[in-house]
Amino acid sequence: MNTLEPARIALLPGDGIGSEVCDAVRIVTEAVGRRVPQAALSWQLLPAGAAHYRDHGEALPESTFEACERADAIFLGAMGLPEVRYPDGTEISPQLDLRERLDLFAGVRPIRTLAGIPPTLADPRAAGIDFVLVREQTEGLFYDRRGTRVDAEGATDTLHVSARGARRISRYAFELAGRRRAAGRGARVTLIDKANVLGSMAYLRARFSEVAADHPDLEHDFAYIDAAALNLVRKPWTFDVMVTENQFGDILSDLCAALVGGMGLAPSADIGATHAMFQPAHGSAPDIAGRGVANPTAAILSAAMMCHHVGRPDTYRRIRRAIARVTLHRKSDLTPD
Repeated sequence: MNTLEPARIALLPGDGIGSEVCDAVRIVTEAVGRRVPQAALSWQLLPAGAAHYRDHGEALPESTFEACERADAIFLGAMGLPEVRYPDGTEISPQLDLRERLDLFAGVRPIRTLAGIPPTLADPRAAGIDFVLVREQTEGLFYDRRGTRVDAEGATDTLHVSARGARRISRYAFELAGRRRAAGRGARVTLIDKANVLGSMAYLRARFSEVAADHPDLEHDFAYIDAAALNLVRKPWTFDVMVTENQFGDILSDLCAALVGGMGLAPSADIGATHAMFQPAHGSAPDIAGRGVANPTAAILSAAMMCHHVGRPDTYRRIRRAIARVTLHRKSDLTPD
């Protein structure tokens, strides 16, 4: 992509506060674009989400998906409304459809304390929390999410781990650790699993170990999911890069966000070999939509990650510095959370 041309961003505001945080993202990125013209982004507004499903019978129109395929990156506000469900009772989640159809296998959640925002833990070492949770997003317990088998005796979902999926998420985690080491951060990869009980987790650990052998310059270790949850609460500053199965990562990512101030401060990225999607980690929060109190920080941080991904590292740095100035010096401008 020619970095002198505006990067093409597919914008899906979605539901609830999604449009509000997306408005904030556009204000911030357009302000950078006015100062640095080569950092400009070109936004294409696209319909998707629970409200669109309620009104039109489809959650992710094919035209929206095709536009996402053509874009340099996708930005998503928030999807879902509690009262709008598919006939089987599950929530409307176009973001999961995009992950699966575009093969966005790596869910990336950077967890860093922000200047001026006190971490949840009182220990002074919590001020230095800086790790990344990497979640495999195409397999695990979400693998067969629409193929639940139900009979008179109960319901069964399939947890699937493939050699390809396990190896590529492990490679991503080790490559990320290498980049962090080059930037002066930690360089240890921890696999979070339940290999002492589940054969699928033992299989994941074996494939992870194969990839680890290709990176002898980087440390690696293992933690069972229950012990990892305990230590994330006791001493989260000891983690660097964590990699885990889909469902475990889904649960731990919210716990991790709480350590540094909550979901309103938690950015995320969904990365594949040829496509990438960025979104705040929080939900659509319809109970506060339209009240002007939604925290846009997670969305703005996600947009900064997106800018880095599309070849605008200076925009990434400018946005992070601006957020730090606000959280440190302009506390009267912060949202209630």
